[in-house]
Amino acid sequence: MKRYILLLGVIIITLASCTDGAPFDAAKQARLDDSTIRVYLAANPSIKAVKDTSGLYYQVINPGKGANPTAESTVTVNYAGKLLNGTEFDSGKGFTSPLAGLIPGWQVGIPHVKPGGRILLIIPSAMGYANNEAGSIPPNSVLLFDIDLLSFK
Repeated sequence: MKRYILLLGVIIITLASCTDGAPFDAAKQARLDDSTIRVYLAANPSIKAVKDTSGLYYQVINPGKGANPTAESTVTVNYAGKLLNGTEFDSGKGFTSPLAGLIPGWQVGIPHVKPGGRILLIIPSAMGYANNEAGSIPPNSVLLFDIDLLSFK
């Protein structure tokens, strides 16, 4: 039942965001994303995500130990990325990259955990791929990432 409520909410929000050739409105999209995320969280009460001032929602599942990475860190992670409808679009084991080269949602979210930590990120479209299609990720998609921070340097 919760999935049907979520699906209905996403459909309504998606239809409301359809344009007739009007220029892209980032502020309107940010409001739609936030509404979509709140509907998703209401349908998934076990997720206790908090909203960062950037608009990112996150839940630290395990804080880890040691120091936190910074924007200048190179991180090694295991991760799974999904759309809010549950469709997995990417995953990786032992993925290593400079944090500065990743999407803004990761840049803001990953520094909330330490090595050995796990975090759930719910990323508004502007902090993901915005209004661009990225492979199997449709434009203006809210993204869900489950990330284990293995290490950083």
